[in-house]
Amino acid sequence: MSSSPTPDALLGPADVRELATALGVRPTKQRGQNFVIDANTVRRIVRTADVRPDDVVVEVGPGLGSLTLALLEVADRVTAVEIDDVLAGALPATVAARMPERADRFALVHSDAMRVDALPGPAPTALVANLPYNVAVPVLLHMLETFPSIERTLVMVQAEVADRLAAAPGSKVYGVPSVKANWYAEVKRAGAIGRNVFWPAPNVDSGLVSLVRRAEPPATTATRRQVFAVVDAAFAQRRKTLRAALAGWAGSAAAAEAALVAAGVSPQARGESLTVEEFARIAEAAAPAQGEADR
Repeated sequence: MSSSPTPDALLGPADVRELATALGVRPTKQRGQNFVIDANTVRRIVRTADVRPDDVVVEVGPGLGSLTLALLEVADRVTAVEIDDVLAGALPATVAARMPERADRFALVHSDAMRVDALPGPAPTALVANLPYNVAVPVLLHMLETFPSIERTLVMVQAEVADRLAAAPGSKVYGVPSVKANWYAEVKRAGAIGRNVFWPAPNVDSGLVSLVRRAEPPATTATRRQVFAVVDAAFAQRRKTLRAALAGWAGSAAAAEAALVAAGVSPQARGESLTVEEFARIAEAAAPAQGEADR
């Protein structure tokens, strides 16, 4: 169980700017850095993420530590993954200074999140992060793939990305991120975040996305890699029918049609109308034929 933190443990606007000045940090667009400066917002994120006292939370892109400290108030332990040299070097000291009673529950991994394949300590049970907008989707998918122990995820991303991740089949913004995220989890929008809680204020709105791990699509012998190959091909030419869009992937339009028919999917359908389970059936139907072709 967590100890009660000091009332001023979390970072406010003045604290964030003071820390940034002391470190010589200027938020960069290249890394999508926008630091949260509102304590109520980070506590709201922790609540929405349903972080529990026994959770082992992994956070990507902790920045100056606003969300990190809020997570440490509740979770059993927190591991933060930070690529920036200066921020990674400063964060442990910030945690020790502002929440000394929880410092032994914090770990820092100085690395690119896309290259992380192991974390110190117990396996993570939750992922909570304010993801840099320019790499949000690949980082999210990498973490879900690499750490199957993550049961619950809450990420703050650009509102447009949040819409895409949570989109349902038939939506205009339903696409590759929607299908791939749904392979791992039940996905839904979990709220909006105003621009004024960030420093510097971004010129886009932000949204929260909740992902609750589920069993991979049932009744398929196809692998994740095989299914994702179908998804990528289907949306690479999303205006085309699946018969045409999957021709290159299947080897020919006729082979694509055969796989689609075997999977119970209309060859005239388009990728934006299919569920992840239907993509899995297509991959499964094509697997024997592609296996023959590979020999």
